[in-house]
Parts: sequence; C-alpha cells; structure tokens
Amino acid sequence: MTINYARESVIDFTKPFMNLGISILFKVPTSQQTRLFSFMNPLAMDIWLYVLSAYVLVSITMFVVARFSPYEWHNPHPCDTENETVENQFSLANSFWFTIGTLMQQGSDLNPKATSTRIVGGIWWFFTLIIISSYTANLAAFLTVERMITPIENAEDLASQTEIPYGTLDSGSTMTFFRDSMIETYKKMWRFMENRKPSVFVPTYEAGIKRVLEGNYAFLMESTMLDYTVQRDCNLTQIGGLLDSKGYGIATPMGSPWRDKISLAILEMQEKGEIQMLYDKWWKNTGDICTRNEKGKESKANSLDVDNIGGVFVVLLCGLAFAVIVAIFEFCYNSKKNALTEKRPSSTPQQSLCSEMGGEFCFALRCRGSRQRPALRRQCSKCLTGATYVPAILDIPTHHPQPPRRVNPTNGLTQCCPEETIVRIRENTTNEIEPYPIREEFEVI
Repeated sequence: MTINYARESVIDFTKPFMNLGISILFKVPTSQQTRLFSFMNPLAMDIWLYVLSAYVLVSITMFVVARFSPYEWHNPHPCDTENETVENQFSLANSFWFTIGTLMQQGSDLNPKATSTRIVGGIWWFFTLIIISSYTANLAAFLTVERMITPIENAEDLASQTEIPYGTLDSGSTMTFFRDSMIETYKKMWRFMENRKPSVFVPTYEAGIKRVLEGNYAFLMESTMLDYTVQRDCNLTQIGGLLDSKGYGIATPMGSPWRDKISLAILEMQEKGEIQMLYDKWWKNTGDICTRNEKGKESKANSLDVDNIGGVFVVLLCGLAFAVIVAIFEFCYNSKKNALTEKRPSSTPQQSLCSEMGGEFCFALRCRGSRQRPALRRQCSKCLTGATYVPAILDIPTHHPQPPRRVNPTNGLTQCCPEETIVRIRENTTNEIEPYPIREEFEVI
C-alpha cells in the first residue's frame, strides 16, 4: 500500500520496501510521415532564405566589380591591336551562372582575371564549401534517425495544452496528490481534470490503460504499475520522469508488534538485494516482455539554424567588402598609371579621379549595359615611344599599278621599304607578283 499522510494517521506502516512516484502513461507516438520536400529539413527555413539572398548578393557584386575593375576588360580580338573596343565576360546573366555553378559544385567556363573578382569568387567558394558540407552531414542524420512525433514530453507540456485529456484513478492516492498539491502546475492540472466533461477519471487501472490505447488520452498512474504495463505492451510508453516520490509499505494495526519485525526483515532483504531480484523476476524476466528499440529524445536530428552556421555569412560579407575595396584600388592605380603616360594639350580640360570613378561606377551599375565599350585609350600609336607607326590608307600616296614582272622566288618573305610602306607578296603558280593598288611594290633581288 502507498504510504501517505492520511493513511499513516490511522494505521502503522513498515519501512518502505519499494520506492515509486507518479508518472504519465501515453500511447507510443507514430513515426513522422515522409514528406515530398523532406530534403530541405537539414537546414532551417531561415538558412535557406539567407543562402538565396547570399546568392543574389554575390552575383550582383561580381557583376558590378567586374565592370568597375579595368583588368576585367579585354580586347576580344587580340590580333587586332588597333581595335577600339574592349569586352567584359561578366554580364549579369554570366555572373549569376558563375555563382550558381559554384554553388552546385559544377563550375563554369568563366574565370575571373582581376584580383577583386578573384576575391569575390574565392570567398564564395569558401561559403559554398561550408554550406554544402553542413547540409550533407545533417542530411545523413535525417535519413538515418527515425524522428518521432511526441506531442508531450513532461507534465508541464501536459498542463499547458487542452487538446489531449488526462486523468487518474478515481479515489486513489494519485488523485489525492493532485487535489492537495500546492505546486502551481499540479493545481492547474487538477482544475482541468475536475472540470473536464466527460469525466477523465477511470474506475480501474485496466480501464485507464484501455483508454490510453484508444488514443488521445494520458493516464497518470504510479510508476511501478506503469513499468509493469509498458514492459508488456509495445504500444505504450512512459512520458517524462516521476512527479513525486513515495514508497510502498506493509500496513499494520496501530501499535502492532509485527511492525518492527517486518521492517527489520525488509531492511535485511534490501541489503542482500533480494527485493531487486524479485522485482526483476516479476517485472522484466517473465518471458512476455516487449522488445523495443529504445531511442532517446536526444537522438533526433535537428535542423541547422543561424546559431550553428551563421558565422560563414559574416565571413562572406567581409570578403565581399574587401573585394570592393580592392576593386577601387585597382581603378585608382590604373587611372594614375595612365595619367603619367598621357599627353593632353593644355587647352583640354582635365577630368578628376573622382568624376572618372563616378562615371565608371554608373556604367557598372547598368544592368542592361553592353558587354562591350570603347577602349579607354589615353594616347595614340604615334605618341608611343619605340612603337612602329603603321600609316592609314589616306597617308599612303597613290601609285599607278605596274605590269607584272617576273622575279626570283622569295619563299613568301616580306620586306619593308624605307618609306614605311607595308607590302605583301603573294606567289602564284607562275611566280609573278600581284600588285595592290594602294601599296608600292618592289623587287627582291
């Protein structure tokens, strides 16, 4: 019999031979149903949104920095040295393609050339390395750990909701505990049980267990009876720990001489471990024990949130800021280098570095801007020191064509005359020179 104050006041109890408490009996929660988009579970929804925002931010940053940096503009026709048009490979579409290719770990055929764009690409590669590794590791945990849907985990969860009714054995020590308890949580639970209609109290343990098996009901009962029931029915489980602590004792009449003798016998059996052996024999080793795969609540795989991998977003932002600073430095260095070799007339108005930088930045922000633009040439070919000047067609004097003359074979060699006229000799089957109307011809002796 459970030892309590009301019973102890009218009868005598021996020393408790078994300790127990009140616990919650509940039906085993069902496994979580497989969802179509369960592959998104390893990362929290906030992380998915942040990754999408980072993808857009890095793509736009790559686009702007590549158009702003002078080292990303190149001549699309390297053999044509007089070409006045330069080209940039990082259009807005190519910038997004470069970023998504890296995120999917597939790469692309776009290779940054400037230091600033390489910093943007490198910091984005580091970001994707951390995100992909974290996602892969947590995805394995979600695929191997069976997650259970547990609506309640302790008495506080039970008291804070009203969807799942709960009750006790009618007119028992468990009911008395909740009725006389001064703890706010248990008082709240008692008010719920007392006012619930239909009644949540059951006449017997068997009726309470049957109601639990029917679903959507929690039965508050003594832990010893609960352990015995759970060991034999795999559809039942214990929720939380013990709500109180008490013991079983043997009741004797007031002043009975058997009380002390029985108490001494109980103490002797406890010291020898005989009571524990009897408990294991009748509770656990009866042959009809339910064999279940016990999994603790700690085995659940949780989604990664900002607290877990938020630092990689900070590193990404710092890397993008550093890349922008490097791009500005590249622009200033290139402008200063060109200004030293530029020869402008004194009457030509000088453009400040800030105004030139502002113009280039406005050009870089044009989302629909062309991938080509005029080359920023600050000097002509005549001004270059040590450069060979190739005159245009208008600079070459007009000569009348001469009749073909037979000459010795030249093996396709080309020689330049002193008047800086470029002559090309093409051999035909008769070893004759075909004259060009705008070029002066000569013989190779």
